[in-house]
Amino acid sequence: MRAINLQPVLLLPSRRFFSISSSRRLHSTSCSFCYSPTLRLQSITPVLLFYSCRAMSTASVPRVIHVSDTIDLTEKERKIFDRLLATVRHFNLPTQLRVAGGWVRDKLLGKDCYDIDIALDDMLGSKFVDKVTEFLASTGEEAQGLAVIPSNPDQSKHLETARMRLYDMWIDFVNLRSEKYSENSRIPTKMDFGTAEEDAYRRDLTINSMFYNINTSSVEDLTGRGIEDLRSGKIVTPLPPKETFLDDPLRVLRAIRFGARFRFTLDEELKKAAAAYDVRDALAAKISKERIGTELDLMMSGNEPVEAVKYIYELKLFSVVFSIPPDYEPTLPEDYNRFCVAYMDAGWNLLQSIGSFAFNDDQRRLALYASLFFPLRKATYKDKKAKEIPVVNYIFRDSLKRKASDADRVIGVHSAAERFLELIPFLESKSCGDLDALDLNNGFFDVSSSSKLRVSVGFLLRDIKDFWQVALLVSMLYYPSDVAPCYEDEDSSDGRRNSFKKRREVFKTVEDAICRLGLEKVWESKPLVNGKDIMNVLQLKAGGPLVKEWQQRTLAWQLANPTGSAEECLDWMRENHQKRIRLE
Repeated sequence: MRAINLQPVLLLPSRRFFSISSSRRLHSTSCSFCYSPTLRLQSITPVLLFYSCRAMSTASVPRVIHVSDTIDLTEKERKIFDRLLATVRHFNLPTQLRVAGGWVRDKLLGKDCYDIDIALDDMLGSKFVDKVTEFLASTGEEAQGLAVIPSNPDQSKHLETARMRLYDMWIDFVNLRSEKYSENSRIPTKMDFGTAEEDAYRRDLTINSMFYNINTSSVEDLTGRGIEDLRSGKIVTPLPPKETFLDDPLRVLRAIRFGARFRFTLDEELKKAAAAYDVRDALAAKISKERIGTELDLMMSGNEPVEAVKYIYELKLFSVVFSIPPDYEPTLPEDYNRFCVAYMDAGWNLLQSIGSFAFNDDQRRLALYASLFFPLRKATYKDKKAKEIPVVNYIFRDSLKRKASDADRVIGVHSAAERFLELIPFLESKSCGDLDALDLNNGFFDVSSSSKLRVSVGFLLRDIKDFWQVALLVSMLYYPSDVAPCYEDEDSSDGRRNSFKKRREVFKTVEDAICRLGLEKVWESKPLVNGKDIMNVLQLKAGGPLVKEWQQRTLAWQLANPTGSAEECLDWMRENHQKRIRLE
C-alpha cells in the first residue's frame, strides 16, 4: 500500500466545508476519526474531523491464482447442454455452440455460475431459440420464458439477445460478431457474423474472452491471454483499451467492477485509457443512466465495494457516474468526491467491524450509498417549479436512474442519523436526562419524564422503520466518542483500531437498549385508536389538523404505555380534551 497525504475535513450543517491543513503522512489500511467535542452541528451535533487513511488504489502485487485445466459441469449444466446439442443434431445444423465470458471464467476459478450466455457462429439467437422451442415441442416439452431483447447501437448494445429458461436456468443466446466502423463513429456501420476469434477480441476483458465449446467439450482461449491473465490476476483488454472502451464505454465500469471483485490489478494502459477525456465523454453520452446504475448496484453488492468506488475516483469518472445538477447550494469543495469516498470507506470498515451479517443485502447496499453521499446530505437544488430538492435525490433518480425508494431511503437515513445523535447519550446511560431541552418535534404533551426516551426513540424508529440500524451505523461515523485522536507516529494505528472498537461498542449498546425498550419492530404495531375514534371523542364531522395532532398525541401515549389498552387511551384523551376546553 502506498502512502498518501490527505487533509482532514470539517463537516458543518451551516452548509460549508472547511479544510484544515495537515502534513501527516498516513500508512494504515483502515480509517480513523478525530473529534472536537467543543464544536457542535446546528448547536447540537458534534463535528467530525475525518481522515481517510486508505490509499485510493493498491500497488501492483504479483499474484498466482489457481486456475483449473478443465471445466467440471454440474448435473443441471450437463442436461442443458445435452438438450442444446440434441437440437443441433435433430435439425442437422452445422452450428457450433459456445458458452462465453463470465461462466467460463468462474468455472475455471472453481466457482459456481448461474449466468450462461451461448454464442452462435451461424445464426441469430432468436432463430436458434425457435429451433430449440420446436425440438422441445417434438418431445412433448414446452419452452419457457421466451424473450427477445433487441439491439440498441446508440446505447452501445450492439447485439440482439434471445432468452429462454431450461431446467429453471435462464440462458441467453447471441451470435458471434464482426463489426466495421465509420471513421468518425464508434457505432458499427455493418454487423456481420464473425469467427470465434474475432468475437473474442471484441470482448471487454481477456478474462471474459474465453469460450467453452459445447460441441467439443473444450475451453478455447483465442486471444492467447485469458488463462494467463486469470492466473496472474490482471485486468486487461483484448484490443488496445481505448478502442475497447470507445466501442462500449460501459466496459470501463465493468473493468473496475471485476478488478475490485477479484482483487485483480488494472493494467496501466487500461487505466490511462479509462481516464481519457474522450472515453469519459463517451461514457456520459453513449451509455444509458440505467446501465450505469446497474453496474453501480453490482459494485455495491460485491465483496469490495470501496475499492470499486476508489477506482471510479482515481480514474476521474466520479462526476460522470455520480453527476449532480449544475446549480446547487451550498458550495461544495472542488474535491468533495474525495470526501465521499472517504466516508464510504469509513462506513464499510464500520460495517465490517459490526458484522455485515446483521444487515440484509438491501440494508447493506443502502448503508454504503448513505455513507458515500453523506457529504452531500445538506446540498439542494431547485427544480423547474423552484422547489428545493436534495442533491442526493438527483443522483439516484437522474444520474443512476435507480428506484425513487432508494433516494427516499438514503435521505431518510441521513435525517434519522442526525436524530440518533441526540438520543445516543441517553440510550447509552439508560437515562432520560434533559430530553426536554431537545427539539425532537414529537409532541410529548403529558408524557412522563421516565417515558420520554421510549417515546422519542419510538417516533424515530416508526419513521425509518427497518432501516434504523443503517441510520444508527451512519450516525456512528460522526458520533463524538472519547477515543483519543490520531497521532503522528507509527503507533497511531492503535488509536484507529480503538476508534472503531469504541464505535462498534456504542452501536451494540444502543442496539441492545432499543431491544430492551421493546422497540426494534415498533413500526409494525398498529395505533390503538384511529381517526374515526378521535373524531368521535372530539365530536367532529370531518378530519383536519386537530385530528392529526391527536393522532400524534395518542401515539405518544401508546409508546409511553406499551401495555395500555385502546379504552384506556381514549379515557386519557377525553380527560385531556376536557382540560383543554376548560383552559380555553
